[in-house]
Amino acid sequence: MYFITDACISCGVCADECPVECISEGDDKYVIDQDSCIECGACQAACPSDAIEER
Repeated sequence: MYFITDACISCGVCADECPVECISEGDDKYVIDQDSCIECGACQAACPSDAIEER
């Protein structure tokens, strides 16, 4: 399971890379819809601020 930390700079790169479009802009950072996420890791690899971590 992946989640976006407070290090998120809201650039949107992760959302652009997500093949199932489960990442959206939240109030203060992007968020991952855990029910739709296929845990492919594309978002984590693309994040320029290393704000996406795996639990």
